[in-house]
Amino acid sequence: MKSAFLLIGLAWLASAFPQGGPKRLRARQSTSPYPVYTFDQKLDHFPNSTRYEPHTNRTFKQHYYVDNTYYKQGGPVVCLMSGESSAAGYASIAFPSGLLKLFLQEFNGLGIVLENRYYGASYPFNTTTTDNLRFFTTEQVLADTAHFAQNVILPGYNASLQAPEYLWVLFGGSVPGGQVAFAMKEYGDVFWGGFASSGLTKGVLGYPEWYEPIQKFAPQDCTASLNGIIDKIDTVFANGNANQISHMKSIFGLETLHENGDFAQTIAYPLGGPFLYPGATWQEINWDPAVGYSDFFYFCHNITNPDSTKNITSLDYALAPYTNNEPWSNLGNYANYIKQYLIPTCDGVPVNNSACFLQHNQSYWADTTNSVRRSYLYTMCTEMGTYIAAHQDKPNLVSRVLTPEYTQQWCTWAFPPGKHNKIPPTPDLARYNVYGGSNISAPRLALIGGEQDVFRDVGFFAVDRGERYSLSVEDAYLHPQMLIESGGHVWDFEALNKGDVWEEGREPQFIREVHLWELRVMRRWIEMWEGRKGGWGSKRDEL
Repeated sequence: MKSAFLLIGLAWLASAFPQGGPKRLRARQSTSPYPVYTFDQKLDHFPNSTRYEPHTNRTFKQHYYVDNTYYKQGGPVVCLMSGESSAAGYASIAFPSGLLKLFLQEFNGLGIVLENRYYGASYPFNTTTTDNLRFFTTEQVLADTAHFAQNVILPGYNASLQAPEYLWVLFGGSVPGGQVAFAMKEYGDVFWGGFASSGLTKGVLGYPEWYEPIQKFAPQDCTASLNGIIDKIDTVFANGNANQISHMKSIFGLETLHENGDFAQTIAYPLGGPFLYPGATWQEINWDPAVGYSDFFYFCHNITNPDSTKNITSLDYALAPYTNNEPWSNLGNYANYIKQYLIPTCDGVPVNNSACFLQHNQSYWADTTNSVRRSYLYTMCTEMGTYIAAHQDKPNLVSRVLTPEYTQQWCTWAFPPGKHNKIPPTPDLARYNVYGGSNISAPRLALIGGEQDVFRDVGFFAVDRGERYSLSVEDAYLHPQMLIESGGHVWDFEALNKGDVWEEGREPQFIREVHLWELRVMRRWIEMWEGRKGGWGSKRDEL
């Protein structure tokens, strides 16, 4: 039921609205129509680093997919980093449609989807104990990508397609977008270019800014309702007794969630969060309704419904005695949505079960079975952070009981100290931010973001960094950047392709212009590559 990883709009397939309710997410396809290949990848790229002692010469099978449908000799290799999920899921969507296909069509490229270590079918070990995870770090992932590009012999081709002798361009969005940016910073001598969309390039501990785009751009009667209700919930948490708190939870049908953080996170699920949630949220909104989800707006329409029946609106007064007899505007609508549309996603499992909404369960987190949830959590706990959290000094859409300590408890339970590895007390953000954080920059690294992206503030376009400008045409292609107006998370991934039938409203002009810009950038990079023995493109070492 739970989706314990970041969701990107491209990677989800549309389904029809169930009668009277929002869509439910369907998981990425676990299989791909494209053949899968394996590469014998080093488990430890840093034999002189004390961080990975005791060292090993072991290898593991790193899985990858290839699409040579449009390839012609001399075309670029475009490698999609799949980062936080199975490569099969990415290949099944990115090859047949979208921006990757557009690159391959336009430039006769050869496409690769490369699976991240500790995801999909590329686990080095049968379990993810703390010791087995000691080789799962950002620097090892980046080294995987460089080693693969320099040594892989692609099926049907010889070593002539290896980097850096052959032109390789990286491509990725969200966490993989950050990895593309880091790889260009660390291995710019291997990869000629990289497109990083909505890349998470900055590690932080708590991330209340995830909710800022919702506060700013969502319908204001919706956010005002949530701000008011959440403020009153926090008042009851702070001043109420056990019976009052239980009564408050029962209004939502969640009285059996005894841990306050579990209750607070559950009623926040329609908004989403940096780690896990069971349905489509603000992050899954997309310009293309064929891949996007409108569940968030359905949620807002419900909690602001002026025509609710009396048995629902009367709940606005049920908790007034706990808040100086002030009514809780739209509490009944909010609680009804949770009971009617969120709780049923548990498919009959009790809400106080870890298969549903119970998070405060040590044995659940300590399960060492290989899983996306466990791999992603390990990266959060050790390097990246971005824990769910509320602001402590301003209006909130989620309760203030959601602090970094709430998520840190999962880390402690999930990854107890092993013989050779232990996680830090809180994420070692310096290991993630060493690549540049919001100031990330590298030659021929294209950075794309969305104005309304929930992860904007942990990327290149963080609001507190101010505006960014290119000062010359040369700089505009050497350090290309594009903030998509009104854009969300990885909105450039979805694209019309050659041969697609134009549908009015399918690709708005501002999205189309982003894609045309990306094609111009790629074209200029190819010209620089081809001209590197003379003219501007020859200044590779300087650039």
